[in-house]
Amino acid sequence: MLSKQLTALGQEPVVHTFLKRKNYFPHEKLENGAWSVYLPMERDDMLKEIRGNQVSFQDCFVANYFFLLSFAFPTIPELPGSLPITVPRGSPLLSSWEACVLLSAVVVADTETFQTNDSFRTWTRIRVPPHSLTDSERHSVSAVVISYNIIFILINDVLYVKTDSAFIRLGSKENLPESGIVGIASRKWCWPKYLMKTGKGRSIMVVWTKNEVYLGYPSLQFIKIMTTETLRKSINMPPAGALTVHNVAYTGHPLELGLLLNYCITCDVTKKIHLVIYNEDSEQWVLQDFVLNVMADTFLKLFFLYSALPEFILWDKHRVYYCYNNFTNTGVVQTPTTFGNLSELSHESIIHDVFVDYYGNIVVKMENNIMFFFKINIEDAVKLHRWTNSTTKSLIFLNSSAQGYLVYVSEHGTVSPQEFPIVLEIQSIALKTKEKCPFVAFTTNIFYVFYFLDKGQNLTVWAQIVYPENIGLYIIVESYGPKLLKIKKQIHYEIVSGYCTKTMFITFSQTVKYEAVNDYFKLQYQNTGVMLIQTRPSEYTKTCPVSLKVFQIAVGCDASKYIAVKGFNKRCTPHDFYYIIEKSYLRNRPSKNLRVQYNWQKYGCPLRLNFREKFHPLIELYSDEGFVEDVSVNFIVWEIHGRNDYSFNTTMAKTGCLHEAQTWKSMIELNRDLPLEKVWGPEFL
Repeated sequence: MLSKQLTALGQEPVVHTFLKRKNYFPHEKLENGAWSVYLPMERDDMLKEIRGNQVSFQDCFVANYFFLLSFAFPTIPELPGSLPITVPRGSPLLSSWEACVLLSAVVVADTETFQTNDSFRTWTRIRVPPHSLTDSERHSVSAVVISYNIIFILINDVLYVKTDSAFIRLGSKENLPESGIVGIASRKWCWPKYLMKTGKGRSIMVVWTKNEVYLGYPSLQFIKIMTTETLRKSINMPPAGALTVHNVAYTGHPLELGLLLNYCITCDVTKKIHLVIYNEDSEQWVLQDFVLNVMADTFLKLFFLYSALPEFILWDKHRVYYCYNNFTNTGVVQTPTTFGNLSELSHESIIHDVFVDYYGNIVVKMENNIMFFFKINIEDAVKLHRWTNSTTKSLIFLNSSAQGYLVYVSEHGTVSPQEFPIVLEIQSIALKTKEKCPFVAFTTNIFYVFYFLDKGQNLTVWAQIVYPENIGLYIIVESYGPKLLKIKKQIHYEIVSGYCTKTMFITFSQTVKYEAVNDYFKLQYQNTGVMLIQTRPSEYTKTCPVSLKVFQIAVGCDASKYIAVKGFNKRCTPHDFYYIIEKSYLRNRPSKNLRVQYNWQKYGCPLRLNFREKFHPLIELYSDEGFVEDVSVNFIVWEIHGRNDYSFNTTMAKTGCLHEAQTWKSMIELNRDLPLEKVWGPEFL
């Protein structure tokens, strides 16, 4: 009844997709009090929002609603007679989640292992066949990673994989060591689109020992990318000290991972922690300007933040360390009274886990469930209100709307989720601390997380900040990656009613000229790559709702684009179609006529033309989303079977050429060792 009344007032919901910015409307009239909207299932455009018209009903509006529409991710079924796998008795919870499908997660407790595909509204238990592990091994899980419907489990330095049909020990067959594995990790941030110059696939997880690092791929094959000895030489580390792998994590960049290294000479009292970043596309290791001195027995966990620059936090049992602004701002996250020692403010409990979201919010959870909060680029933390008692096992996850929720695991082997409104908790604390955000609003027109710039294309975006006058805020633009684009900024400034508004227009343009170069493809390869860009206010506090806006700009040839000749109709019925080319019309003058079978699958429906009319093909450019533009550049046409009985409708002299231009005859003479389709192309211009 409400829907019918709202429809009469002009209400019509629209489903909006966040990544591709598409809108889908109801296909039919309201039927039985419901609108029907048909949506495509797309892996790279899953986050959606239902939006309505601004129609009020009894002085109320209908709120927008976020949801995640993904392909089915069935949980692994529990087989009869199978046995539980757990962390050691009394240990805190372990977890893993699918970066691009936040609904899918796994939790390992000291009673059971649980898997969900709907943010723990429902869940199943992950168990293993009897006799596959000893009782001691079943209760010794030290790490877990979920990738779609495959779960990787680390037990006593050995890696296992659990699927819906098998439980397998991984080893030399998969190019992994049989034992000695120290850790495993997966991506934390979702980049559904990215550009790899090499064209190879991206890894889904990383595995490491004390001296080796492996990348894992969906086919359950692993590739060793580093040993500490080869790395020592490539980054010029002194040979005198011991060098081992401390920890590994994927960065905020879609193609990079960070590696913490232990370096020490005596190794009895202290050691140095170094950071190296590896790029999967270039396969290069780069030693970063970061060194941390810690005690020899200290173990640090690593988490890269959602940022264009490689910003990250580290933590041991008692303190959280930060590294901001491209390694220029480092230190210990401070507290009001204990100089950063969170244990002293939480009844001597130790740090269990750190939760980070896409908005820059960071929550540090202690083992007794006391929590502290700070934000990216903020150097101090505040204590949050307690949400549960000190004995309940809990973790914080992200749901499909990128909002936090708590998961509780009981001693009886059950799981229950609870919403955790981080923003409200921050505002509640802000009432006591009197902390305020220095700006009123920070907005941009950056609607996508991925932009693709083909040759000659530019991109202009804007960012705007509104703040009380006399504060002096401004907008910062930062980039990371190869310097492929020229960045031009223009600032507009105005003051109205005591508030300042600064708007920055940012234009990204290409300066490379591809005409008349010696090696066209080499130049194209050198100027292909990914840049990460972020815009942020110059100053903000823990109470600010938005910290920064991060997006990719890929520069190069878009593999999703393709060309087509205008007029070709793909709606036809393929059939056996042969035709004969007389031998006198063929370039090589063979002894027999050539019988050709038309390839329907490759070329589509033939275009019917009158042979008395002149034919000038019109080329159109398409992408995954449909027609893009008409192709206006010069192009070359040739007959693929070698016939040469066609003619042209103008000459070089009539066209106004000052010198003889390239011709098929001249290019074939110059490149006799090449096949016909390669004798003439952009590399010869």
